[in-house]
Amino acid sequence: MPLQQDCVVFTGVSELSKCLRRMCDYPADCEVRSVIRFLNAKNVKPDEIHRELVEIYGENVMTDGMVRKWVRQFNDGRTNVHDEARSGRPSVVNDGLVGKVNKKIRENSRFAIRMLCYEFPQISKTVLQEIVTNRLNYHKLCSRWVRKCLRMSTKRRDLAVL
Repeated sequence: MPLQQDCVVFTGVSELSKCLRRMCDYPADCEVRSVIRFLNAKNVKPDEIHRELVEIYGENVMTDGMVRKWVRQFNDGRTNVHDEARSGRPSVVNDGLVGKVNKKIRENSRFAIRMLCYEFPQISKTVLQEIVTNRLNYHKLCSRWVRKCLRMSTKRRDLAVL
């Protein structure tokens, strides 16, 4: 059975440590948390978990306090080792703004992004570039902005407006 030969089963902390030493110098956060979760399930104390992590990954892997925090969270029932989604800075891009930018583009397809900056002074040049290229899927073609990947009928309709 070749499948059984490829499987790795850890019977103790020392075997896990030997395997992890070979993995990488800069582990992902979720990898370290997975090790914490595994060792916590084996009823290893947080101090010992931190010592093992430092031994395997080096001194800068995670602080003792963070190991204790994750052990506490796993003991409280958390099973996910990945970061939870956090709200970042609110985006200024909304459907209304995208519609206004699209309307300006349809009025004059031979525009430059800096010309849009004059039309929308409250919006940065980078955000306008992102709206035009990513949200509206336009790209520059012979000094005209045209949509990417359109059907031929849509291309004819768009060019007829010009």
